[in-house]
Amino acid sequence: MSTTKSKHRSEQTISGSWQLDPQRSSVEFRTRSIWGLAPVKGHFEDYRGRLDLGAAPAIELTIDAASLDTGNRKRDKHLRSADFFDVEHHPRVRFVSDSVQLHGDALSVHGRLTAGGRSIPVALDAEVREAGGELEIEAVTTAPHRELGMTYSPLGMISSHSKLVVKAHLVPDTSPLPDTARAA
Repeated sequence: MSTTKSKHRSEQTISGSWQLDPQRSSVEFRTRSIWGLAPVKGHFEDYRGRLDLGAAPAIELTIDAASLDTGNRKRDKHLRSADFFDVEHHPRVRFVSDSVQLHGDALSVHGRLTAGGRSIPVALDAEVREAGGELEIEAVTTAPHRELGMTYSPLGMISSHSKLVVKAHLVPDTSPLPDTARAA
């Protein structure tokens, strides 16, 4: 007699509170410049996040906007300026969920992305894997950065959207998200 394991854990439910481990995670962005010919990739070095899959599921990710790094100091300085992130006046990029649904290994999230003093609705789908009592999540979404006030684009050289990729490794956390995070 043989048994097979399903790839989907429809019979198991992941629950509880989880904290992002920044040493084993990454928050990246990708866009195109020079009329779509040149890819621009970067990442953030300083961020924290939480996932609560309890009775009222919630996700929160807070990023230090000044920690962005594209590998080009001059470009990074410009991205930190008022033309883009305006880190002097708006030092954080933040995502807070409005709704979170877990279906087997798939996570469907709707929430608000705030950067440069503006906030926009964002939806994303993520894949969740449980390994050794910890979670691995890969989430990808596209954000219209012009709606966040990042309108600098001489002669239309910069794409109007950026791809955001979060590869999160989460460890159990015993303190739940505060109610203010859910309401933000």
